[in-house]
Amino acid sequence: MDEIKQTPEPQPGVTRRDFLKTSAVVGGTLTITSAVANAFRQVAGLERGMSGAQAASEYPLNKVENIIYSVCLQCHTSCTIKGKVLDGVLVKIDGNPYSPMNMLPHLSYDTPPEEAAQVDARLCPKGQAGVNSLYDPYRITRVLKRAGKRGENRWEVISFDQAINEIVNGGTFADGTRTPGLKEIWAVQDPDLMAELKADAMAVAGGEMSLEDFKAKHADHLDLLIDPDHPDLGPRNNQFVFQAGRIEHGRKEFAKRWLKDAFGSVNWYEHTTICEQSHHIAFQQMTNQYRGEGSWGGGKTHLKPDFANAEMVIFFGTGAFEANFGPTPMSELVTWSLTYRNMKMVVVDPRLSKTAAKAKWWLPVKPGEDAALALAMGRWIVENERYDATFLTNANKAAAVADGEPSWTNATWLVKIEDGKPTRLLRPAEAGLEDVDGFVVSQEGTLAVVDPNDEETPVEGDLFAEGTVNGIHYKTAFQLYAEETMAHSMEEWSDICGIPVRKIEEVAREFTSHGKRAGVDLYRGPVQHTNGYYNGLAIIMLNVLIGNIGWTGGVSKGGGHWHEDGSKSGQPFNIVKGMHPGKLGSFGVPLTREKWHYEKSTLFQKDGYPARRPWFPYTGNVYQEIIPSAQDGYPYPIKALFLHKGTPGYASPAGNPTLAAIADPEVIPLVIADDVVIGETSMYADYLFPDTAIWERWGTPHTTPAMQPKVSKFRQPIIDPLVEKVTVFGQEQPICMEAIMLAIAEKMGLPGYGPNGFGDGMDFRSRQDYFLRMAANLAFGDKEDGSEAVPEADEEEIRIFREARRHLPPAIFDEERWKAIVGDESLWRRVVYLLNRGGRFEDFGDVYRGEKLAHQFKGLFNIFVDNVAAGYHSLTGEHFYGLPTYEPVKDAAGNVLEQDRDAYPFRLFTFKHIYGGQSRTPGNYWAQLGVARENFVLLNQADADRLGLKENDLVKLVSPTNPDGLWLLPNGEARPVVGKIKPIQGIRPGTVAVSWHFGHWAYGASDVVIDGQVVRGDPRRATGLCPNAVMYEDPVLKNVSLTDPIGGSSSFFDTRVNIVRA
Repeated sequence: MDEIKQTPEPQPGVTRRDFLKTSAVVGGTLTITSAVANAFRQVAGLERGMSGAQAASEYPLNKVENIIYSVCLQCHTSCTIKGKVLDGVLVKIDGNPYSPMNMLPHLSYDTPPEEAAQVDARLCPKGQAGVNSLYDPYRITRVLKRAGKRGENRWEVISFDQAINEIVNGGTFADGTRTPGLKEIWAVQDPDLMAELKADAMAVAGGEMSLEDFKAKHADHLDLLIDPDHPDLGPRNNQFVFQAGRIEHGRKEFAKRWLKDAFGSVNWYEHTTICEQSHHIAFQQMTNQYRGEGSWGGGKTHLKPDFANAEMVIFFGTGAFEANFGPTPMSELVTWSLTYRNMKMVVVDPRLSKTAAKAKWWLPVKPGEDAALALAMGRWIVENERYDATFLTNANKAAAVADGEPSWTNATWLVKIEDGKPTRLLRPAEAGLEDVDGFVVSQEGTLAVVDPNDEETPVEGDLFAEGTVNGIHYKTAFQLYAEETMAHSMEEWSDICGIPVRKIEEVAREFTSHGKRAGVDLYRGPVQHTNGYYNGLAIIMLNVLIGNIGWTGGVSKGGGHWHEDGSKSGQPFNIVKGMHPGKLGSFGVPLTREKWHYEKSTLFQKDGYPARRPWFPYTGNVYQEIIPSAQDGYPYPIKALFLHKGTPGYASPAGNPTLAAIADPEVIPLVIADDVVIGETSMYADYLFPDTAIWERWGTPHTTPAMQPKVSKFRQPIIDPLVEKVTVFGQEQPICMEAIMLAIAEKMGLPGYGPNGFGDGMDFRSRQDYFLRMAANLAFGDKEDGSEAVPEADEEEIRIFREARRHLPPAIFDEERWKAIVGDESLWRRVVYLLNRGGRFEDFGDVYRGEKLAHQFKGLFNIFVDNVAAGYHSLTGEHFYGLPTYEPVKDAAGNVLEQDRDAYPFRLFTFKHIYGGQSRTPGNYWAQLGVARENFVLLNQADADRLGLKENDLVKLVSPTNPDGLWLLPNGEARPVVGKIKPIQGIRPGTVAVSWHFGHWAYGASDVVIDGQVVRGDPRRATGLCPNAVMYEDPVLKNVSLTDPIGGSSSFFDTRVNIVRA
């Protein structure tokens, strides 16, 4: 690799001269670009001039004093990393050898840092190319204010203080528009009043208080509400919305404290429904525990196979080597099992992925028909009695314990049948039994009460039972599941899903031939559909059939993590649930109507069915619904949006209406954004702040359940942030999300910030005040007596810690101040020990207990999901279905979507390569742009031959809701969804695939004007296509994608398209 390719700067085509016109971007900051170039020249010279012996003793990048451990975020796996620093520049990123995410087995936690410095663990290409993202010449470093209309990409640099003042008090713009200030929105400011309004508003919604009585009682405060006729919508505070992209733990809690607890708005959101939310909701609902009195909760949102010990794994719509959670931790686990256990692998995916290429079976399913395949497998398993009957007949905890099982199911519980449909679980009183809070099983025809959580009296039940009691028809949950599998013949299921019967039976037979040492993994592919939740249930049910939960080689909840939030007794800082003097709190219906039953609102009392837009009682973070809801003003209009490194206009399916809405000040009067670059959506901001990059900030991201050891990762600054520094609460700090929130808190006087912000003697003036206390909680551990605390760092470790940060200025690292934040000398030394290792990690030898996992899911698995069956579809008024089932594509009103297969013969889907993502990687000259340079329209060779298309022919994708195949940018530009054809054999005929990395019109791809000077875009960043614009708009709602009404996932894979020559 020659020197210019090693240097993370733009290569020929964009010159440094293009950047030197402004210091508002990294590429125009000569001190930064020179330092980076010099550091990389040193590395290149060292590598050319050293022998192996010299490198071992003199090479600076394996010196412990030049290493800081942190956490990546080039993808959502958030792998632990080792940052190597030379003259203050991050020149190399490797994996952290202390962490099981990067090594199998990983180093013991007590390994001295100087020894760990000699061990470089694995890391994927995106992670290693993070240096390019960090030193991206298009990174913004100063605050920008729009100098034209939204989206014109004309900006002026303003001071941080001016931006904060205008955001709080209102600002005016060159085009004559004025934005409201947050002070105008901060209506309720008294915690007692907030609590009283909340209690009474909920009473009105619940029919326990009349609206007239409410208005009379709160006559002096009705102007503080969004709508006095609907007090449950909450105060006007809720008209301030926070929408984040890949925000992670640590930052999540920081932002929630600020928005929900200090400003008093309920409208805090992240990106999850764009990614894989229905997968999480399916797991959560199947693992929700019965809490009594009709209440369910506490379910796990993510389980994965124990890849290291499984004898067979089926991947539905995901794999181990490209995306998922993720290639770095999973690739070695899966490769080890393939190599040493001869693990059999099945990949269900319309595309022959890298994982499928290593599999014994590739099943190219029709997109969205995953439930049909899973139910067909279930049918074969039931008919051939290949399920674990002993496991399934256990009806409560005591029965499971007696059989040595960590979990149990409601397979034997009885379900009421009304008009031929399963409705709700049968209760003892309804069956003429005791009037107790429990459920009912059949034991050889005799009905008996079961308490699912009873630890004393084992209860088993019949798997198959049907009858009538007190006029109520009933069947067992398992019988109902069996009937779902029998709803179609094997041949019919085969026709629906596109997989031959022989293959289905072959895979089902093999899957049930390994006892509990087999597992099914699913992720994005099956669930980003309108039927995603039900697809998820049907797939997860395969694990339940073989009773593999909590067993070695089966399915695991993972090792989990120690609790950084201080929620465990004895921890030094209860930072999330406490330590908030004057906490305001919040209440009201969220803008997206999530986690709220429509029937429990005053809008239902007024309007009944159908609701104007869907309500989502079982899910959250319905990302694609935020801006369209604001556009419709339902359930209320909003006044301000804080967009945090998210790009809903680019990342959401059917993004054109979202772009039109965010560009319109009438829809959203104030748009604030913080981002590392000028992105496809942040380009529409009124005020655009820089944010610290991954390697410059703090965080406590959690870990995939693919990791069996307990893991607490800790992100910490590796270098001095490249952004401008400002003073907030008297503390110098870099501009970032945290600094923006702290500055607004200072300007507005929000409670819980500044001197004594955490309580007497505990200031909250900077991000360090927050995250170092989280580090202290992790170092202390979860046990009240402190017996889990990590060791104290000795003097040598203290020296290493100090020396590794010698390049950081006091605004970033001030040892005495850090020590004062932690407070206790012994605890401080433990924090140093933790930071010297990038977190804390359980030793590999502690994670298995023979045939059982050390960290097991222990609890109930629901085959019939009573919690969901109790709910109603907000547009149809019909109950949701409580079982795994097959469902076709539907619109928001529950209508089966009619699709013109002749005019639009191809089903579109997307995927990701290992080298790229939709954000952060567009400027990775080492990886995404170095490896691929553009993406393609993939289709089967036979389809290409039929259409007369050859490789590299230019084609456009068109769909029923975007027949012109255009991105309609609000600045008047129309960008066609055009790309080059690449015919391949490894894709299902009748489908079209486009990788989700390219097709950018911002992120450095286009020219921008800052202070009257043009910063030229890099045309290489504009290559390829993003297909999201042609994905279906919902025909009922018209300004949003199709959406799963239960899981909330946006539909990426339900669109039919045609391919036309461009």
